[in-house]
Amino acid sequence: MKRKRTLLWGLMLAGLLGLCWFGSQKFDSFCFRRLTDAFFTRSLESDPLSLHFTLARPERFGVSPESYTLQVYDPDGAQRSADAIRDMLERLSRIRPGHLTEEERYTRDLLISYLNTNLEGTRFSLYEEPLSPSSGMQSELPLLLAEYTLRTGEDVAHYLSLLESVPAYLQGLSDYEAARAGAGLFMPEADALAAAAQCDRLLDANALAEGTHFLQTTFRTRLDGLSGQETLTAGQREAYLAENDRLLTEAVLPAYQKLSDDLILLSGSGREPGGLCELPEGRAYYAWLVKKTTGTRLDMDSLYTVLQKSFRKNFETLKALVSQYREMTGGLPDPASLSDGFPLTDPSGILTDLQQKMQADFPPLTALSETGISCTVKNVDAALESYTSPAFYMSPPIDDLFHNTICINRSSTSDGIELYTTLAHEGYPGHLYQTVYSSLYGSVQNGQRVRELLFYGGYVEGWAYYTEQLSYDYAAQLLAASGAPDASVLLCRLTSVQRDLQISLYSLLDMALHYYGTAKPDILRSLTSFGLPAETAERVYDYLRTDPAVYLKYYVGFLEMRALRARAEALWDDGFTPLRFHQFVLEAGPSDFASLNRRLTEQAGTHSSTAQTCSARISSILDISRLSRSATASRSY
Repeated sequence: MKRKRTLLWGLMLAGLLGLCWFGSQKFDSFCFRRLTDAFFTRSLESDPLSLHFTLARPERFGVSPESYTLQVYDPDGAQRSADAIRDMLERLSRIRPGHLTEEERYTRDLLISYLNTNLEGTRFSLYEEPLSPSSGMQSELPLLLAEYTLRTGEDVAHYLSLLESVPAYLQGLSDYEAARAGAGLFMPEADALAAAAQCDRLLDANALAEGTHFLQTTFRTRLDGLSGQETLTAGQREAYLAENDRLLTEAVLPAYQKLSDDLILLSGSGREPGGLCELPEGRAYYAWLVKKTTGTRLDMDSLYTVLQKSFRKNFETLKALVSQYREMTGGLPDPASLSDGFPLTDPSGILTDLQQKMQADFPPLTALSETGISCTVKNVDAALESYTSPAFYMSPPIDDLFHNTICINRSSTSDGIELYTTLAHEGYPGHLYQTVYSSLYGSVQNGQRVRELLFYGGYVEGWAYYTEQLSYDYAAQLLAASGAPDASVLLCRLTSVQRDLQISLYSLLDMALHYYGTAKPDILRSLTSFGLPAETAERVYDYLRTDPAVYLKYYVGFLEMRALRARAEALWDDGFTPLRFHQFVLEAGPSDFASLNRRLTEQAGTHSSTAQTCSARISSILDISRLSRSATASRSY
């Protein structure tokens, strides 16, 4: 009996301990959800413009900003941000990862890494250039306002409130630029004058007076959409139109004129044109910017070596393809000829063809939702063509993933294979497909909305460029099926390599300029040697100078994506398929590449011997094991 009582007490104690452990595990999971949900809510409530593009129905998520106004520059913002990040990191450190689900642990690790990277960046609070003539807020803000979706009458009121806050927002940018000038970090004079001229062109007084400005015409179109749903009365519509005209004329136009004047006044205090490395902490800032932008785990010297090797490999491949093409045709290849007679010219037809061709290698969206995904392809307004990229995808709110928009800049995107591969990059299987799939999967599996706040440019653009490269094969299949000659099919491959060579060259020159201090004449010489006209080379140089690390986001992300695929092939061996790899990347969602590699290894359940066996195959992509760790400060390309 005594032994039975002892056994009974033991079982009861074990059960109690089990319940305590289970309760503790559930408690940590509960705390993690509460903490990250609160972080999500606070972040969006403090930035109503981002909120509108993130959530279509904020009230369903318990998000309600006190006011709909644009964020204004805070001189103490960097310190406040650093304090808030440290507080969040301290709170996350109290949560035991062993008590979280696998997906919660992954989100926790990502969030800690993301916050630490942002914390490192607070020391460079005056180094960011928000008014760059290549991609500054002076041109970005009107684009966002023109694309501000009006779903309800309340959205209209919020939009007009944002317009009313533009003067304070732009004054904040002027104050920030004045602080940069005081620290000796203000932009070169030519850049300031160019940005000032953009302000004058973008808010044209004559167009506003005539009622033809794009912020007037697009507002009318969006209101008509509401009227068609009988959301607005005729009287409300006219009142909103009148208020929009008044705010644009009396608030936004004067604010842009003042910003232009302020930039001109500050232009004399600007630094000399050149790379970031010429600034006091410029090299450190650029290294941080590359790390944050690309999500790579490589140091700068290793990354430069990787880019060099990729360029040389692409150059040799291109020479071989040109030789093959000449043997086949007796002439030199002309990629522009692929635009003439290309089988598809209509954007909707191209997107349909891409979706059909990707089916074998990519998981279907229908596995996550039975609701159809729509996509509107429209042209960029002529007034914005000079300030926007060749094409861009407008990410939908996470609670309205089924309505998507791709904007094409017709002044810089031609028909034929260029439009085909552009729509692959922006649509299927690029940005649109990746965004919708990852968001749908995340909401179905774990509902961790905080992931939507973490932006990983290297993953997002690396995926899009990776799929763009695949689409050249799709284009070749399309041409072959239409009866095009073998030379046209070969030209697809040649164009793909030429494109890759160009992006890798621009990435190398970006690093050469901003990290190693290569002089402008050497950069221009590299560009003209590549075949660019002198005028085009000047424009590329200015773009590299005024928008640092932008090409690295695409190309380093692409190289990391290929390296991840090589690791998957090694770990999965006979179990590898492109479909399985793509599904892994999509289900992981936007991440830095160190985290993606850890996730891949953990899910593979490999032992150390297996990892050693595959290491040689993996290093062949990024050559991590053989990279030189030393480089001179004057390295040039």
